[in-house]
Amino acid sequence: CPPRTCFCQACLTQAHRRSSGVETRVIEPYTAAQLVVKHAANARPTMVKLYALLAAPAAALVAKTNPLPRAAPRAAPADVEMKYRVAVIGGGPSGACAAEICAQEPNIETYIIERKMDNAKPCGGAIPLCMVDEFDLPSEIIDRKVRKMKMISPSNVEVDIGSTLKDDEYIGMCRREVMDGYLRDRAVKLGAEPINALVTSIDCPAPGDDNGRYTIHYSRNDLGRKAPDETLDVDVIIGADGANSRVAKAIDAGEYNFAIAFQERIKIDDEKMAFYDELAEMYVGDDVSPDFYGWVFPKYDHVGVGTGTVVNRPGIKMYQDAIRERAGDKIAGGKVIKVEAHPIPEHYRPRRLKHRAMLVGDAAGYVTKCSGEGIYFAAKSGRMAGEAVVKAMAGGTKLPTEAELEDLYIKPYDKLYFPTYTVLDILQKVFYTNNAAREAFVDMCRSEYVQDVTFQSYLYKRLVTPNPVEDIKLLFGTVGSLLRGRAIATPDKPFSNPVESLKRL
Repeated sequence: CPPRTCFCQACLTQAHRRSSGVETRVIEPYTAAQLVVKHAANARPTMVKLYALLAAPAAALVAKTNPLPRAAPRAAPADVEMKYRVAVIGGGPSGACAAEICAQEPNIETYIIERKMDNAKPCGGAIPLCMVDEFDLPSEIIDRKVRKMKMISPSNVEVDIGSTLKDDEYIGMCRREVMDGYLRDRAVKLGAEPINALVTSIDCPAPGDDNGRYTIHYSRNDLGRKAPDETLDVDVIIGADGANSRVAKAIDAGEYNFAIAFQERIKIDDEKMAFYDELAEMYVGDDVSPDFYGWVFPKYDHVGVGTGTVVNRPGIKMYQDAIRERAGDKIAGGKVIKVEAHPIPEHYRPRRLKHRAMLVGDAAGYVTKCSGEGIYFAAKSGRMAGEAVVKAMAGGTKLPTEAELEDLYIKPYDKLYFPTYTVLDILQKVFYTNNAAREAFVDMCRSEYVQDVTFQSYLYKRLVTPNPVEDIKLLFGTVGSLLRGRAIATPDKPFSNPVESLKRL
């Protein structure tokens, strides 16, 4: 029998799945009124009268199969309305924060679909200070509080930064599996229904069908390899499913360039770990990346050592070997406990919204150039998308329109953060393209004004009021740094990847 639309005894005694496994229990047959309410809740309002007509024969069937005496059935209202459904696909920071907002609206059914509940995304794991308060994050999920950073140039010139930070200011270092799990669990506690499954495809409403639903096809991962394919019909989709987004494919969102981020988690001895207690390192040079940087970031009981690149992705292992060599004795003798790799978007997708489906986080392309930061922007975009959906649905009383979601989510997000993406894109093109510029970049970091502006904009995600006098000094200082960089830098080694380069936009 078709699921959720049949009144036969086989459907009345059904198996209920639980997230921890499969639990089978017999459900007592429904009264006529209960049948109407149960099935009307999962159907369009126009089907309610049909269910009411079918309820009487169903009650007769129940009487034959269950001879125990029953109370007289009460009449069910014929105008029972269904709740609209919102599906958040992806359970990282963007998905969890979107689901958290939607789940607090009692007249909206919220689902959060994540293929791997213990997923550990390869990521530096750095979060700005403002995120801790804004998203009410507990101190337990922050492994380390970084208050010092060491910038290391191609010629291994080291510049320490962090002297401008106040005593209570820091960069939080997290393990993604810990932070993502916390945010996702919080959404579930607020009412989001979790589904541990891989989304395989999405059927969108037909063009012109303003009230049509999306059908999500998925295979549950918590039921074993032979789990049958299932479907879920929803009214709104928030795509938080990363760089390889199924939602983006379904709405024809277009492609974007992406970097490959590669990271090894390395457990080092306590003495070496003490060196990284409040310290993170950033290495630049064509040996560790032709267009990005390498890093050593402290975690709970280990360090994350990694790098990334867009222009020479086939060479990522070579660059990873180089960052380990550059870190040298500081991580020598360490044991690699985890190896991770993942695509990281380089710019916005051409389309982030279509009809009632929208993209957030990496799926939308919300990762900054130069710094490669994405966690805060993922969480923020998810929250803004969730708020837009709830507001546009007016307490679950109507479907949102594309125009409403554009005005409530896309435009406000771009107004807040597009200038940040633009500035960091320019900085990356200027300072990450050759070793001379990289030497100049590290040299400029000696300036306390540069350090203060950098940390204030990063920690609090706000524009810093310019200081005209300091800006003029910075201009001349930048010219001087570029000249010194050209004098001491070694030429970049050429590389060739003609096949891979054809894939870039």
